[in-house]
Amino acid sequence: MWGILIAVLILGAGAAYYFKTRNDAKVAAKGSLISVSTAVVGVGDLHATVRVNGTVNAQNFAALMAPRILGSRSGFNRGGDGGGMGDFSLVLLKLAKPGIHAKSGDVVAEFDPQNQLQRLDDYKDSAVQQENMVKKMLANLAAVKEAHDQSVRAAKADWDKAVLDLKTASVRSAIDAEKFKLAVEENAAKYKQLVAESALVDESQRAQIRSNELNRDQAKIEVGRAEANVKKMSVKAPMDGIVVMQSIVRNGEFGQIREGDQVAAGQPFVQIVDPTSMVLNATVNQVDAEKLRLSMKAFIHMDAYPDIELPGTLVGIGAMAKASTFRARYVGEIPIRIKLEKMDSRVIPDLTGSAEIILDSELNTMIAPLASVFAEEGGPYVFVQGPEGWIKKKVEVGLPSFTRVAIRSGLQKGDVVALQRPM
Repeated sequence: MWGILIAVLILGAGAAYYFKTRNDAKVAAKGSLISVSTAVVGVGDLHATVRVNGTVNAQNFAALMAPRILGSRSGFNRGGDGGGMGDFSLVLLKLAKPGIHAKSGDVVAEFDPQNQLQRLDDYKDSAVQQENMVKKMLANLAAVKEAHDQSVRAAKADWDKAVLDLKTASVRSAIDAEKFKLAVEENAAKYKQLVAESALVDESQRAQIRSNELNRDQAKIEVGRAEANVKKMSVKAPMDGIVVMQSIVRNGEFGQIREGDQVAAGQPFVQIVDPTSMVLNATVNQVDAEKLRLSMKAFIHMDAYPDIELPGTLVGIGAMAKASTFRARYVGEIPIRIKLEKMDSRVIPDLTGSAEIILDSELNTMIAPLASVFAEEGGPYVFVQGPEGWIKKKVEVGLPSFTRVAIRSGLQKGDVVALQRPM
């Protein structure tokens, strides 16, 4: 009796263990289905790309520089207070708003013209004064010459008189005779000296006149320069484009230029950029550069605007590699240029961005994650989810990218594949 009871208990315990093990296996299998990451196979276009980073610039642009003030800095031959180095300081009085579209001929900046207007008035006065001085000296030239000629005639008369007086020496005392003789010699020397000075007096007068003529001409030149400087105080756009401000050092810090700033002559302060000629100047590793060809297409993204994606074309590849500042010197980089084929109003120069240059493409193909394809000696395969669990299937792969791969056969749209090997 006890033997039968023990046998029943053993059989019951075995049956319970069997069913528990079976349920645990099912739970484990079900758990494995839940824990494996999956993805759905889709249809689309796949591109193999090279990613580059760079900065947006305009291929067509005009840099506007503060005007160079022409003229003498010494204030020589200038009327008024003589001026000073203040004439050559440039203060922005008006400035176009950054980002506006300017047309060719539009005034985009105006500098304070007060110093130049005062300089112009001073040199105009100086030119008039010098002109009058030349006319006065020309009028006096004849009078001075006539006065000198009269001195010559008077000296000749004195000499003749002294000669006549000398003829009376025979009836004069010895002392008077000697005086008459000395008077003849003195008046003869004076006459000869005045005759010799006649040409020098004329040359001296003409030299003074010429000096004043040169001063007058210089003043007239300064008038022309001052007039040109006044016109330079208004800076116009040489082409249609967007107004982009440059940066200057203000109180020890970099800042965008603005009205009221003092600008050095010849300093760039504004750019007019053609928005239809935007390019992305970037660099690519010299190894990847071997894969690039001109006219390759690209997709460009702006770091400041993640929602922007613009088409582009590779239009330039550098011939020489250069060492990167942030990498080992044996890692060379080659500069490239990608032209934006479509514009967005938010894209302006100096924005940083990236581009995906398309090396190859497969269009309208099955696409699966690259992580879902496993390899072994028999070829690539995937795990496809079925009603009873995971099914291992061989596939034929096509073009790969960094994250996805084209599937030419073995899968269908909508198949669920495992991104890791199921247990």
